[in-house]
Amino acid sequence: MADLYLKALTSERRALWAECRLKGLAKDTVQRLRIVEIDALLAAHKARQAGKPSD
Repeated sequence: MADLYLKALTSERRALWAECRLKGLAKDTVQRLRIVEIDALLAAHKARQAGKPSD
């Protein structure tokens, strides 16, 4: 089964990163801060999945 939460976060991160690269945004912009937040959410989600027994 596809992990829709992981897919949505990854998609949002890619879109934000593309926007930052196109516009040349600095590290303290809202978009870049959201990318950092998404990275933390992804890491936490993957850690939860690693601790969960596989089906």
